[in-house]
Amino acid sequence: MELNRIYRPITSTPFKSNKSYMEFEPCAALMPYVRCFWGTSEPIRQNIEDTLVIPDTCMDIIFTADYTNDLLTSNFCGIDDRTFTAESEFGSTVFSFGIRFYAWGTAMFAEDSLRNTLNAFLNADEHFPRLKKTIEPLLFYTSDIRKIIPIAERALLKSFNYKRKNSTVIEAVGTILENRGDLRIGELSKEIHISERQLERVFREYIGCSVKGLASMMRYQYLWNEIMFNKELDILNAVAKYGYSDQSHLLNDFRKYHSMNIREAKAYALKNVGNLQDFSLRN
Repeated sequence: MELNRIYRPITSTPFKSNKSYMEFEPCAALMPYVRCFWGTSEPIRQNIEDTLVIPDTCMDIIFTADYTNDLLTSNFCGIDDRTFTAESEFGSTVFSFGIRFYAWGTAMFAEDSLRNTLNAFLNADEHFPRLKKTIEPLLFYTSDIRKIIPIAERALLKSFNYKRKNSTVIEAVGTILENRGDLRIGELSKEIHISERQLERVFREYIGCSVKGLASMMRYQYLWNEIMFNKELDILNAVAKYGYSDQSHLLNDFRKYHSMNIREAKAYALKNVGNLQDFSLRN
């Protein structure tokens, strides 16, 4: 089962596309594991622009070249179950390039365990030293994201470790997605014939978070997709569809992950859409 065909997590501004942030699809061989490549289209001067980061169930490697301060950085962000605001350094000219992995895909490229990476912001050396060594130096000499992507794809394919592909993780995540996140760990362990304890252990090792935590965030992401890709959200239908106990449960759960209510979240997302007509064509 190619899980990327049934699940496509989105950011707080899923239609944003400008010089400061663009997304690019990976090649076909990487699509089951890599959600997208992203970054600035070219070196840009940072303005005062805070970005709302929501739980998208993905993990990112972020490479940044700060031309103003002559500084290169490479960081790894584990899955976040929090919402926070990412602030840019005003006045600096920077070029950024990111690799965004699906939750189940990251382990195949990491060089060690992903245990204890929930909400972590680490030096990329800790889990991806070879990728860092290959990609980081490019940022000062190739300030065009479209030229970096093919090099990054080759580096990823070369570092792919099939032995790190855990069939239990893939089967469990697939079952969670088939149920849109509405699945208890006891039910899941029985369905895939593994003990709850063992299931939690492999999730911590290969994804970095608990089964319950990932399922809850995936349910939120399904809801957020429906909010953004439908003109109107039928709350009562969504309550039943995603297994919430009632309307209040759905609304509170959404606010917990998004830090604002549904109306505010949609308004925030749409203020970054350059052409509202383009958005209406998607709905």
